[in-house]
Amino acid sequence: MFKLGADLQVYLHREPIDFRAGINSLAVLVQETMALDPFAPAVFAFCNRRRDRVKLLFFDRSGFVLILKRLTEDKFRWPRGEVTVVTLTTEQLHWILDGIDIDAMIRHPVWQYQIAG
Repeated sequence: MFKLGADLQVYLHREPIDFRAGINSLAVLVQETMALDPFAPAVFAFCNRRRDRVKLLFFDRSGFVLILKRLTEDKFRWPRGEVTVVTLTTEQLHWILDGIDIDAMIRHPVWQYQIAG
């Protein structure tokens, strides 16, 4: 499997899309619906209604790249919520592509101490 650079922003379109959409349609969706720059150093993730396919769109200096992943027996655990655009880390995107439900994951809290000891 491929690995995306840790310095990239990841924007996930939470609502399912029509998977007949190609590069041009997805770039317009990023610009108009998500209100983001499709040429930015970022990855844009989309899922179909059945949650068995994911498309990743990004611009790599000379053109757009579109990656499709299709599952044969399972579904992607797509983040839930009210907002249309979800911001993720590349690590979280890889977890979703590997079948991990990031909504169910609980991390240790980050504590801010003033005095050690």
